[in-house]
Amino acid sequence: MFILTSAGSCLASFAAMCACQACQGVTREVLRKSARLAYCALFTTAMVLAWVLRDFAKPLIQKIPWIVHQATGEISDKWYGQQAVYRLSMGNFMFFALMSAVLIGVKYKSDKRDQYLHHGGWLVKLALWLAFCILPFFFPVGLVNAYSWLARFGSGLFMVVQMVILLDMTQNWNDDWVSKEDERFLYALLAVTVGAFVGAIALIAVSFYWFNPSGAGDCSFNIFVMAVTILLTLAVSLGSLHPLAQNGSLFPSAVVTLYCSYLCYSALQSEPHSYQCNGLGKHFTAASGSTLAVGMVIAIVSVVYSALRAGSNNRTFMAAREEAIEEGLLETETEGTSAGLDGEPTGQSMARGNVEGKAMDEFELVTYSYSFFHLIFALASMYIAMLMTGWGTGAEERDLIDVGWTSVWVKVIAQWMTVAVYAWTMAAPLLFPDRDFS
Repeated sequence: MFILTSAGSCLASFAAMCACQACQGVTREVLRKSARLAYCALFTTAMVLAWVLRDFAKPLIQKIPWIVHQATGEISDKWYGQQAVYRLSMGNFMFFALMSAVLIGVKYKSDKRDQYLHHGGWLVKLALWLAFCILPFFFPVGLVNAYSWLARFGSGLFMVVQMVILLDMTQNWNDDWVSKEDERFLYALLAVTVGAFVGAIALIAVSFYWFNPSGAGDCSFNIFVMAVTILLTLAVSLGSLHPLAQNGSLFPSAVVTLYCSYLCYSALQSEPHSYQCNGLGKHFTAASGSTLAVGMVIAIVSVVYSALRAGSNNRTFMAAREEAIEEGLLETETEGTSAGLDGEPTGQSMARGNVEGKAMDEFELVTYSYSFFHLIFALASMYIAMLMTGWGTGAEERDLIDVGWTSVWVKVIAQWMTVAVYAWTMAAPLLFPDRDFS
């Protein structure tokens, strides 16, 4: 009986060891193949920590004398939360900015930095990330406040990148489906266009219902925001149908209309919940804790997805460089081919072909710019600070993200900028006919 028990224990230990090794192998392979998921996990962890520290950092900050002693004036609970969020955001910014700097110029997968820095060395990078998250808590208050102002500009740049990528994605989507010979793609494009316009109308209708409630009194500001949204989107949609609008099309206009309607709804939703015209805010004030938690999770997921999408879509900003690289590789491949008199490759050409094949493997292009990917996450780290602190004014309500009048105006201005950028894409070819805007 003792022998059977010992054998069973040994088998169980051996099976557990094999399972652990298998899990470790799978984890390493997943991280090697999809490093972006791991970086997203780090970024998501930072966002959740920033959310928690914003509301519960006071006992921690009070135990750090070099932070408290440098504070000027009356210290409020909001100040403690701001300091914690700024410092955690600053640490993430430094980590991703450093990764972006050391990965500048990585064009081929054979580059050692691809294997050891971007896709490998995760224990070292995790330790480095933790060190960067802790280090800003030793910085003086003045330096952190200076970073908070820099973060305002970085967050604005992050939002601009989002707009440009959205417009480029919709234009490429439209051109790709229009160029298809199958008519079903045209019908599908029409269906998506109609769906986008219907979604935009629904968002505006919901906005009028929630943010202009009956009996709330004067809600002229909310009506102004919604009316401007309707007028601007209607103007660009009609303008895209004009024959002179070379880059205009109804599908990009529909997507821009839907996005602007969402920004309108999101801006009005960010109004303080005590505001009389924020009917949705009053509803959430009485909501359960689980409802608030779901809202927080949605906000976090949307920011992470936006950063991932922007970081992986570097072709919008670096298409010319990639085309030049590809053309150079094609020329090299063409010049390196040779054949015998009968059109069959000779022994010498085959040997040279094998060498050149290995050389071509070394020059396999990376699928996206690693440096640009980390740069976007560095800017998104700044955006965390603004999102959690109401763009530096202090979170107006606990347990909520992105609530306050500053957030309202940021989204309204972002909507106007989106319309302006899209209008520019249609007007630029007319104003500068000698330039190529394709």
